[in-house]
Amino acid sequence: MCLDALDECTADYRTKLLDSLRRILRKSPTTRISLAGRLHIKDEVEKYLAEKVVAVSVTPTKDDIVRFLRARLEEDTTPDAMDKVLEEDIIKTIPETFPEM
Repeated sequence: MCLDALDECTADYRTKLLDSLRRILRKSPTTRISLAGRLHIKDEVEKYLAEKVVAVSVTPTKDDIVRFLRARLEEDTTPDAMDKVLEEDIIKTIPETFPEM
């Protein structure tokens, strides 16, 4: 089972969801669950799923961010709204806002 963006659930819903996952794991211990979310929910996940949790931290590199931005800019539905100078400014400026990785 794979659940993405767990951090985007409201706290109340996330609590109910994690409790349900805990019950599933109790009744079906061979079930594997993969959860994705931002770091701030790690303690909450560990609280509900206890010893069943293996946390893996994934941090994007600046190159990852640039590739992501370029991919999104290529999907632009109004390409005439942006010139190359603005595009390059976006590619340069946004990765600089992230802390050193």
